[in-house]
Amino acid sequence: MPNHLADSASPYLLQHAGNPVDWYPWGTEAFEEAARRDLPLMVSVGYSSCHWCHVMALESFSDPEIAEVINTYFIAVKVDREEMPEVDSSLMQATLALTGSGGWPNTVFCTPEGEPFFAGTYFPPVARGGQPGLVDVVGALGQAWQQRRGEVVEQAGIIAEQLRQGAEPPAATAPVPPAQDLLDAVGADYDIVNGGFGGPVKFPSPTLIDALLVKGDPTSLDMAQNTCEHLVRGGIFDQVGGGFHRYSTDSQWVVPHFEKMLDGNALLLGTMARCWRRTADHDPDRRELYSHAARRTVSWLEREMTTDDGLLAASLDADSDDLAGHSHEGMYYLWNPDLLVDALGAEEADWLRPLVHIDAAGNFENGLSTLQMRGRVDWKRINTDLDKLLALRQVRPAPDRDDKVITAWNAMAIDSLVEAGMILREWTWVSLAADLAERLWAAHWAGRTPLRTSLHGVPGAPAVAEDHAHLALALAGLAGATGRGVWLDRAVEVAQRAVERFSADDGSFLDAEPSALVAVPSRQLTDDACPSVTATMVKALRRVGLMAERQDLLDRADRASAVLAPVVAQNPRFAGWALADHLIRDDARRGLKPATVVVVEEDEVPGDLASAAWRMAPAGSALVRGKAGTSGFGSWFQDRTDSTGPTAYVCRGTVCLEPVTDFLELKDPLWRRV
Repeated sequence: MPNHLADSASPYLLQHAGNPVDWYPWGTEAFEEAARRDLPLMVSVGYSSCHWCHVMALESFSDPEIAEVINTYFIAVKVDREEMPEVDSSLMQATLALTGSGGWPNTVFCTPEGEPFFAGTYFPPVARGGQPGLVDVVGALGQAWQQRRGEVVEQAGIIAEQLRQGAEPPAATAPVPPAQDLLDAVGADYDIVNGGFGGPVKFPSPTLIDALLVKGDPTSLDMAQNTCEHLVRGGIFDQVGGGFHRYSTDSQWVVPHFEKMLDGNALLLGTMARCWRRTADHDPDRRELYSHAARRTVSWLEREMTTDDGLLAASLDADSDDLAGHSHEGMYYLWNPDLLVDALGAEEADWLRPLVHIDAAGNFENGLSTLQMRGRVDWKRINTDLDKLLALRQVRPAPDRDDKVITAWNAMAIDSLVEAGMILREWTWVSLAADLAERLWAAHWAGRTPLRTSLHGVPGAPAVAEDHAHLALALAGLAGATGRGVWLDRAVEVAQRAVERFSADDGSFLDAEPSALVAVPSRQLTDDACPSVTATMVKALRRVGLMAERQDLLDRADRASAVLAPVVAQNPRFAGWALADHLIRDDARRGLKPATVVVVEEDEVPGDLASAAWRMAPAGSALVRGKAGTSGFGSWFQDRTDSTGPTAYVCRGTVCLEPVTDFLELKDPLWRRV
């Protein structure tokens, strides 16, 4: 019996279109069917590159006997968490509240009105290892609905009300601690040996690293630099192909969970460039590591993640086939000594093997290993070897790619390509960002209801707050780097639309507009893999407001930032961009208000002065470059010329400092307190 997923624009849902489970996509049809048949909902949330989602699909959702039990007792609903982050977040809060932990696949059982009454993550098909089997869970809950419905509905109502109360922002019970106390709180979870925070499972935490780079004090800077160094040297970084895997399963970053996500990589690209610019010239080894990671990540984006539409795909699977056609996690990325010899020859393999920690025992399964970069690096030689390994690896069966185009994630890539390109003087990256922005605007925004997703040009889910926030931020950054006012006009349009559609009464931002189908509306104020919507909106509104001289947008950012203050006070480690904003505001109170930096130059390609501005400007600055008389940026180019060559103008608040024509003299006005 065919289910209802065949017309989806989500690869994850399409993977389940042939299941015997009678899946519905999340929407009114599923809820109406639940009401008509008087059945509860079983909502399964996952994403295309999720390893355990594939396992559960193979073990349970492909089994006709298990499917019959599900179809008898429940209306089954599939959700792609990347397509509907607001639904994912709401249901994940239920799972966390009911079980104390969360993850994907996320399995939530709800009343026909969508109120959760039971939840879990991965369930095996039958009980094993202390875990209940899915068929037993479904049967027991289905019978409870039939025989003790009043209890189930009452329990669901209590859970929903508790979740609604828990979704309210924390109250500001005390002033936000001093900046140094917040940084010290972050440092309490810092792994001084291996870098990173928490453990043993570790996530890269790019937004937190960004916050540690704001002040530039030695302790915070060391935490950021050391973490970035271990990320680049570790197995979490794809040494051969570029790009970072999603997270590390150990504290030393050796063995990752192998899926590769566009959002995490887009954020880390920008973070690596910012870490590079905060690292002194006299530490060239670290600088080279960070720029190496950025360059190989951009190459990976262009080579493996670009769709036929010229936009960026969402992710690569963790799993791929071996030569016998059997699927294994990480198989595409693993090596052993013999494979190195096949690619490089015995002599070169002997040189490379200790540098990348390859031995016969392996650090994964069956004698296979991830590659790690250790010791001093001969970059010319090792890059030549890595390129040879890449050529050999491309013969292997590649992981499946989720070709879904996500507005927010493409916007993250655009923003990081612009900033990394300007900092590392890779102008082609800025051009790549401009091309992505043109295509994204045409496909997802111009003249239509804004889209969050599409698949091969087919429209998917509508845009939510995250898409607006990151797009506004990225378009403003692109406007500044290219001097094209049209991008700033579009950034203003997107930011204004976000304020109108997603503002909460307290000044924060909802993840999406309220929906009758979501029992507990989502408003997440802490970061997960991505920064919170409210923190991203604050950053976007500040950038757009400075560049467009829109005080109303700056005031709106202040309101939202105030809501984040108690979040930063209570959980600074899990509020990276909100913490960064707080630290920037702390500097502003000490005279270092966010500056607008205008570089007037005639050349299309940025020169030394523009490059210096992007490399040296304090966090929170708005950077613009263009020819004399450039329009579309308020009054920033008014009466500003480059008659004696490229000239930089720095304004901080209502004070504009003397123009600078020598990049060696630019640091003083950029960092002068007024």
